[in-house]
Order: sequence, then C-alpha cells, then structure tokens
Amino acid sequence: MQNSLSSIELCAGGGGQALGLERAGFDHEALVEIDDWSRKTLQLNRPNWNVINGPQSDLADFDARPYKGVDLVAGGVPCPPFSRAGKQLGPSDERDLFPQALRVIDEVRPKAVMLENVRGFLDAVFTDYRQDLKAQLKKLDYTLVEWRLLNASDYGVSQLRPRVVIVAIHKTFADRFEWPKADGARPLSVGEKLHDLMGANGWQGTQAWRAQADEIAPTIVGGSKKHGGPDLGPTRARKAWATLGVNGSTIAEEAPDQAFEGMPRLTVRMVARLQGFPDDWQFAGRKTASYRQIGNAFPPPVAQAVASSIHAAITMRRLFAVA
Repeated sequence: MQNSLSSIELCAGGGGQALGLERAGFDHEALVEIDDWSRKTLQLNRPNWNVINGPQSDLADFDARPYKGVDLVAGGVPCPPFSRAGKQLGPSDERDLFPQALRVIDEVRPKAVMLENVRGFLDAVFTDYRQDLKAQLKKLDYTLVEWRLLNASDYGVSQLRPRVVIVAIHKTFADRFEWPKADGARPLSVGEKLHDLMGANGWQGTQAWRAQADEIAPTIVGGSKKHGGPDLGPTRARKAWATLGVNGSTIAEEAPDQAFEGMPRLTVRMVARLQGFPDDWQFAGRKTASYRQIGNAFPPPVAQAVASSIHAAITMRRLFAVA
C-alpha cells in the first residue's frame, strides 16, 4: 500500500492485530509482547519486524521514548480486568495495563490510538473508568475518543466475536475519521469455511458434516495459562459447537481419518482460519500454546477495517493540507 504509516503495537500476542495493521498500510516500528511463544510466532512470520525481546518485552518496562512521533499506537491490552468470565475488578486488577498504555501514548504522542478489549469493558460498572480514560486522552489533545462494539461477523469473519475497539485521534486529524461500515456480506458457515481442512485425510463423513455445520462459529476463547488444555469454551459454548457437529472438549492434532465416526474436533489450523488468520500464518509452540495465541487474538479482518479508517483519516488530512 502506498503512503505507509508507522506504528508500535502493545501486547501484540500472536499477531492478529499486527497482521491487520500491516494490511491497512502500517509499518511496525516495534511490537511489545511478554509471552515467549507469541514473540516467536511474530518473528517466525515476519523476521523483519522489530519484536522487542529481553526485559522491555514486559510493557511495564518498555521505554517508548525512542519511538516518539510514530503515527499509531495500537494494542490489545489484557481483558481479565473487564471480562465477564472473571471478577471484573477493573482498575483494582493488577493485570490492568491501561495505565501503562497511557504512559506509552504520552511518551510517543502518536497521531492516533487504537486499543481493543472485551465486551465487558462497556458494562455499567466501568462507566467512571471509561470516562476517566477519555479525559486523560483528551488532555493529550486527542479530541476524538470513541469506543464501539464491533462484531467480527460484520467483517467477513465466520464467528460470533464481539470486541470493543477504542479509537483516539489527535485534534489535527479528528474530523476525518469515520468508523468502518459492515461489509454487508454473509460470512461463510463453519462447514463452508472448513470442509476442505476437515476432509484433508479423506474422511467419508465430510460432506454430511459440512451440511450440519451451517452456521457461523460461537466466539472462540483462548483462556489463560491458568486454564487447563485447549478447548472451545465452557459448557454452554461446547453445546453450541455440538449443534454444528463439533466436539469442543479438546483440539485435535489432525483432521479425522477416512473411517472416523462421531463428532470431529477442530485442529489449530481450523481455529486459526475461523479467527481470520491466513493459512500461511504459522504459530510457534505445540497445540496448547498455539491455540491460546489464536483464541486470544483480535481477528485480522476487523483490525484491518478499523486501521484502514485511521490510515485514511491521517492521509486525507495530509493531502487536504497539501492541496
């Protein structure tokens, strides 16, 4: 893409948001991520990216001052403080990294900010927290500070995945930003999306399974390191998967063989495709480590849609100023 802009990404994970930003025309100056497997994934797929290693891979120790003036600070700060699956402690949770993100924004002073989080961030209990966040950003001259609940299925992702995206635009560019519109197309069902992968080993039941898996997927969850092995969520989620003919209790090493009978499990590659990753995106680590990276990722198509709107706001203002 022409008119490339620069970015740094915080809590980059396995690269979902980073890939979306790249597709939208942002060149990564630095990616900060504390998880070793996730850093290896980023380096495996993009050896040219500056993935921060060593002590500064911890956001609390990351010195952002060398990156002052980059165009965008983006990130997927941890969700446990706001997740309905947790205790929703918000600012009282030691895992709340919004204060560190604000420190980085202050040190960098980018033209725009893009942060994503779980739906629980919008719960009424966090109203004061959200307003305080907006006030702090406005003190830094980000006159547009908004958040939206975006559904991944509105951007071609075959999954029910609501995520909150927070966008802050510096006053110089704020009047040019517009939230991306849903593309209006029906996302592919699980069966349509995965039938080739499910039948890769010649499973005789592939076509019947494809017909049964006729809806998009429930929200894929990654869990934490305290969680056991990889699975597709709690009991209610597994029941939803079962209606699609998927055994959600674990993740499979490979597609079912020719004579398999019963409900098949998804592989890591299948889950990654449902999350919006391209098939050539590789994940470092074995099944559990790979699945967590995928399940906790921001779907690349959604990240690309929002980042493209930010990119347009900045570049259109530049063009308008030149004209």
